[in-house]
Amino acid sequence: MYETIETSVEGRVATIRFNRPKALNALNSQVLEEVLDAATKYDADPAIGCLILTGNERAFAAGADIAELNEQDYASMYASNFFTGWDRIAALRIPKIAAVSGYALGGGCEVAMMCDIILAADTAKFGQPEVKIGCIPGIGGSQRLTKLVGKARAMDLILTGRMIDAQEAYDMGLISRKIPADELLSVAKETAETVAGYARDITMMARACVNAADENSLENGIRFERQMYHALFGSPAQQEGMTAFLEKRKPNFNEQPELEDA
Repeated sequence: MYETIETSVEGRVATIRFNRPKALNALNSQVLEEVLDAATKYDADPAIGCLILTGNERAFAAGADIAELNEQDYASMYASNFFTGWDRIAALRIPKIAAVSGYALGGGCEVAMMCDIILAADTAKFGQPEVKIGCIPGIGGSQRLTKLVGKARAMDLILTGRMIDAQEAYDMGLISRKIPADELLSVAKETAETVAGYARDITMMARACVNAADENSLENGIRFERQMYHALFGSPAQQEGMTAFLEKRKPNFNEQPELEDA
């Protein structure tokens, strides 16, 4: 069905794998269209509780496709609102995990930062090297990187274009965990299965609250969290989770009875 990605589903976990190995998984318009199509379907499917984005051993994605970009001018970039489709992927409510091995540079690093959790192999390399080709980050890199690692480190990476390894990425807070390369996918799947095992509406609400911290003052963020917290009471997930705790059993979030009519 797809030419530039591979997709699979195991239980409640869906995986999208970038599949342009000869181009180190460079991100072009076709990749965007296919990822958006697949990810949107998974986001709308109540049977899917978590999404993994990954590449291959050599590269998660080595950046945007320069050959495609070099054909553009201001008018074409503005008219098409180039890259805007990636914003739609970032906005999907399903929890997303980036499993990064090899290069995650430029657009590849930016797509990883769209995910809620970044798991990186010890072979991973990150960077925003756009300055080296007379450009700047264009898929949110200057914004997300600054929020994740702070202004000083973001300035360092973006203005020098230097590449960092997984250890430095972990030390500065860019990634969640550094994992031996041969264990990356198994850890990513285990993590995704854990997330997917919880109630989907609750994990969506939880990630919305964390994301709100970037967009609001502390006071407004707490207000938003409190509204979400109050709203979940009476939901099947809340009733099952708390009842199971009191009954000293494991909750079953994915086979909950419907709420009785008031």
